[in-house]
Amino acid sequence: MSLRRLVMLRHGETVGNSSVRFHGAGDVPLSDAGRSQLRAAARGMRQEVFDLVVASPLRRSWEAAMLVAGGAPVRIEDGLREIHFGRWEGLTAGEIELRDPVLYREWRERAPGFEFPGGEIRAEFRARVLAAFERIAGSGAKSALLVGHKGVIRTIGEHLLGEPLADDEPHLACAAGLSRDASGKWFLGRHGSNPVPAR
Repeated sequence: MSLRRLVMLRHGETVGNSSVRFHGAGDVPLSDAGRSQLRAAARGMRQEVFDLVVASPLRRSWEAAMLVAGGAPVRIEDGLREIHFGRWEGLTAGEIELRDPVLYREWRERAPGFEFPGGEIRAEFRARVLAAFERIAGSGAKSALLVGHKGVIRTIGEHLLGEPLADDEPHLACAAGLSRDASGKWFLGRHGSNPVPAR
């Protein structure tokens, strides 16, 4: 694998209010606020140089990638789609808790075997996301920017680091930057610091 640097940026706020609503498979576009967030994120990454920019086929992802890519081509990778939340799609946490209190508690407590009701099986989601990552890693790029979704970023991050990112990270329009050393071990940030936007 030639990939040494991977910056994973979450899309910004959407018309469907992704800050509070569960939009997985739903193809909601960025809002004006989201586009503003992404322009600020692009300024924060202006020192970064990427050989490859990838995004999911969902509009909030590829539109965000176009805003931060600086004119570079954006490769669409279908495997980077967010998980389908099933009957929780489009709902807020409060609405979910009222409708499915037991399942909501299991989700919050990370109960073993939990699955989103009527949604994509989590093991299948993880498998397709990691298959997409392997295609990115095998692209020949040394430095890549992945613009996508929270669940996708957390899945790849945990896979590479061997431990999950901090709870609720990354926030909208914020990123996790990972670097790989000569031994092949991945680290969060570069030389102990993360130069991309964090909150």
